[in-house]
Amino acid sequence: MDDQQDVSRRTAEEQVPGFGSVEEARSSASRAYELDRKHVFHSWVAQGAFKPMVVTAAQGSHVWDGNGDRLLDFSSQLVNTNIGHQHPRVVAGIVEQAQRLATIAPHHVNDQRSEAARLIAERTPGDLDKVFFTNSGAEAVEHAIRMARVHTGRNKILSRYRSYHGATALAINVTGDPRRWANDRGTEGTTHFFGPFLYRSAFHATTEAEEEQRALQHLQQVIELEGPGTIAAIILETIPGGPGIIPPPPGYLRGVRELCDLHGIVMIADEVMCGFGRSGHWFAIDESGVAPDLLAFAKGVNSGYVPLGGVAISARVAETFEERPYPGGLTYSGHPLACAAAVATITAMADEGIVENARRIGETVLGPGLAEIAARHPCVGEARGRGVFWALELVTDATTREPLAPYAGTSAAMAEMMAECKRQGLLPLMVSNRIHCAPPCTITADEAREGLRILDEVLKIGDSYTV
Repeated sequence: MDDQQDVSRRTAEEQVPGFGSVEEARSSASRAYELDRKHVFHSWVAQGAFKPMVVTAAQGSHVWDGNGDRLLDFSSQLVNTNIGHQHPRVVAGIVEQAQRLATIAPHHVNDQRSEAARLIAERTPGDLDKVFFTNSGAEAVEHAIRMARVHTGRNKILSRYRSYHGATALAINVTGDPRRWANDRGTEGTTHFFGPFLYRSAFHATTEAEEEQRALQHLQQVIELEGPGTIAAIILETIPGGPGIIPPPPGYLRGVRELCDLHGIVMIADEVMCGFGRSGHWFAIDESGVAPDLLAFAKGVNSGYVPLGGVAISARVAETFEERPYPGGLTYSGHPLACAAAVATITAMADEGIVENARRIGETVLGPGLAEIAARHPCVGEARGRGVFWALELVTDATTREPLAPYAGTSAAMAEMMAECKRQGLLPLMVSNRIHCAPPCTITADEAREGLRILDEVLKIGDSYTV
C-alpha cells in the first residue's frame, strides 16, 4: 500500500472520475436525484423527509458526492467494499465474464462458481468444504438455518440481542436489534439471549473474564430452559457489526462451540459483515481457533461489486443431503458475474496482501489512534474493534454511560457530527450513539490518519453535549 497517496479533498481543477468536468458530474447528479425522489422507494426510512446523498463516482478509498466533492469512505458503504472501490482486477473480471457467459441456470456447472467455491473453501476454518451460493447475506442466513433445521430435525433457533442477520422474514426474526420489532410476529421459532458486551454488561461483570464466564453460564441456562432437544442452531455474528462492533472475549466462541457439541446443536457463524479481511483475518472466527458447522458470508466476498452471498457447509451437515434432496434453491445461485467478481476479489486480496494490510492498519493506526481520541474526548465512552472494523461508543456522561443518542434513534449531536464529517471530507457510518469506522481493507496508513484527524475535530461537537 502506498502511504504517500494524496488524501486532500478535491481542488477546483480536479475532475470527478468518469466525467469530463465537475459541472457535468453535478448535472448528472441533479438528474439522478430528481428521478430518485420521484420513483425510488428506499429501505429503513420514512420516504417523505429523506434526503439521500448522491454518489457520482468512487475510486479506492474515496467517493464523490453530487457536488463533485471527494469524501474519504470510512464506512465502506455498508461495510462491504473491502477491496476498495473500482479495483481494476475485479472490474476486469466482471467485464471478461460478461463477454463470455453473462448468466446461466444454477443446475449447470460454470467455471467461475466452481473456482469461487474452491477459493472460499480453502480459506474457511475446519472442514467447511462445500459452498451453497445465495444473492445476499440475509439469504445466506435463511439457508443456513434451513440446513440446520433439516439436519437436526429440530426447529428452534437461538440468537443474541445486539445482532443483525438480515431483513428477510426469518433473518429479521433472529436479528436482535430494533429493526426486528416492526417485522417480528413471534412465529419463526426464534429465541434471544444476551451475548458478552462488557461496556454495557447484562451480567454486572467488571472484567472481561467475568463477562465471558457469566455470558456462557447465561447461554447454558437458556439452552436448558428452552429444552436442548428443541434447538436446531445457535447463530452468532462472530463480531456483531451493525449493533456496535463488539468483539467477544477470547474464550467465548470456544465456549459456545462446546455447548453446541454437548447438546447436538448446530453452530452457525454469521460472517456476512466481519468476514473476508474486515477483522484482519480472512474470517473473524479464525482468531478464536473455532470452526462452526455452517458459516454465512456475503459483502466482502466480492466487495458487493455484484450481489453474492453463501453458506460454507461442514462435512457433517453436508452428509445429510447426500441422499436427501436439499429443499431450497435460487434462480441466481452462483451467478457467473457475481462469482467472477469473487474470484477476482479473493485472488487480488491474496496477491496484494490486503488482509494483512487490514490487520496492520488496525494494529498500528486505527487501534492506537482511536484509543488516543477516546482519551481526549469526554464524549467517547469506549473505542473497540479489530482490523478495519471499529466503533466509538459516544456518551453524554462517562460515569453513567448515558448514550449520546437513544437506542435505535438519533440526536441533534449525532446529526451535527455527521454533517461536519461530510463538510470536512469524511464519510463514516453513524448508528444510534456510535460512529463506526470501517474503511476498505485497502486503506493506506496516511488515509486512515486523515480520517482520524477529521474525527478528532468533529468529536469536539460531541464533547459540547457532555455533562
